[in-house]
Amino acid sequence: MREPVELRRQRILAVVESRGAVKVSALADELAVSVVTVRRDVEELARAGRLRRGHGVARPVRDPAGPPAVPAPRGADPAGDGGAVALVVPERHSYLYETLHGARTVLEEAGIRIALYLAPQSADAERPLVERALADGARGLLIAPRWRSVLSEELDYDWLAETGVPTVLMERRPRPGSTLHALDSVCSDHWYGTHLAVEHLVSLGHRRIVLAARDDSPTARSVRAAFAEIAAAHPGVDDWTVVLSSPDAVPGPGPSGAGPLPGAPSGDRRGKGDGTRDDAPDLDLTELLRERGATAAVLHGDVDALMLVQRLAESGVQVPRDCSVVAYDDVVAALGSTPLTAVAPPRAEIGRAAAELLLHRLSGAAGALGPVRRTQVLPELKVRGSAQRFTLTTI
Repeated sequence: MREPVELRRQRILAVVESRGAVKVSALADELAVSVVTVRRDVEELARAGRLRRGHGVARPVRDPAGPPAVPAPRGADPAGDGGAVALVVPERHSYLYETLHGARTVLEEAGIRIALYLAPQSADAERPLVERALADGARGLLIAPRWRSVLSEELDYDWLAETGVPTVLMERRPRPGSTLHALDSVCSDHWYGTHLAVEHLVSLGHRRIVLAARDDSPTARSVRAAFAEIAAAHPGVDDWTVVLSSPDAVPGPGPSGAGPLPGAPSGDRRGKGDGTRDDAPDLDLTELLRERGATAAVLHGDVDALMLVQRLAESGVQVPRDCSVVAYDDVVAALGSTPLTAVAPPRAEIGRAAAELLLHRLSGAAGALGPVRRTQVLPELKVRGSAQRFTLTTI
């Protein structure tokens, strides 16, 4: 029969008060439970002021030969022990690096030590990094998993829900009802960002719109789903199409089976009312615009958008004269030969808000153990001139 949580915590307190500082790993061995379980217990006891949490150790509130511990001054390290906050983001990911820097600013201003872990592109890369960070005494976690496919995302749910330390997801929103639904998260509202793009084009008179988007990240999947929902219901859109922005914009196969099998469809077109599909291995955007009679496109992400605009120009299609374009991400959209109007998710603000939420969880202040927060921050539209009012031309 499993030991009641409060009884286990009473045993932890008894051991710590009788021996002084005790390693978390030693407590786990003595109580015959996992290190993650003891770490969680120690965290909760520290928040309640019943013991002090150190770097991989638990200490009594009152030292054997010293005065009672006093609260740290405002602005000091909330845990008072120098334990780092782990930041885990994918390597070579310029979009999330801005999120990282937003979090870094908040943590450094609070005097928090940061341990940065860059996850390689291999499958299941984040878990060993998180385990290493926890073994090194990380007391909080900010993480933006790569999650190239839905399956790779769901494979992370159970272990990420059991880190044993306060954890905040950045720019990721787990599936409703999943084990991570009740985990703190701060994310851009990509439905709203997609809405901004569609409304901008419709306001300029465009009625037939293409979305060329990736399918290898949570953001890409959110944008694709939002565009299909918005365009299908919009009275001002006569025809819409979703297609991959490049042939390598899908999750690749991996040892975990997280990606599609070789030869799986790489494109997905849905015209309003006709439900057609296109499994072509490459994208000829010029031909697609002609085929659908489309006069505007939303392109995700920025690099793919700039490449597609170049390919349009090579085919004699000028932006915005012949085709209006809105990019999605706004990392480098402004740097093209034609600066692109773009939806700009608040990347740095996502990091700042996530770090502030994590600091709140670590502070031990009133309400720090309050309800889970799922924060959405709205993107904005940066208008630069790659979209103009529709006039009848022949592409």
